[in-house]
Amino acid sequence: MIVLAFTLAVAIMQPQPSPAPRTIEKGDQSNIENARQVLVRTDAELRQLWQQHAPQRPMPKVDFSREMVVAVFMGSRPNAGFSTAIVSATAANGALMVRYDENRPPAGSVSAQILTFPYHLVAIPRADVKDVKFEKVVP
Repeated sequence: MIVLAFTLAVAIMQPQPSPAPRTIEKGDQSNIENARQVLVRTDAELRQLWQQHAPQRPMPKVDFSREMVVAVFMGSRPNAGFSTAIVSATAANGALMVRYDENRPPAGSVSAQILTFPYHLVAIPRADVKDVKFEKVVP
């Protein structure tokens, strides 16, 4: 009985995996030219980011009473074949850890010679976090 209680207490203290992030928008043509990672907590913040990112497209609907938005922008890339993806977002002990990856075209591959600006925006469950850390996943 004591072992079960201890196991349960340890399990409760461990960060719980969040549901998979809900993609709001993903692509390779953003107006944001420099690499950056962002946490958006309000409609006003999303509106401001959207004006920088894609003012010509309609802004997605997000219920900020239940969700937050995490965004990763790779910045300008010299050709097609680059992409980024938010892999996970886990909130625990007042901190949010966002893990993302970046993909490049394979060496020697033929890619369209066009500037790209890869990005990924996702909605995640709202959490009361003070610290946010973005970590690039290295294969």
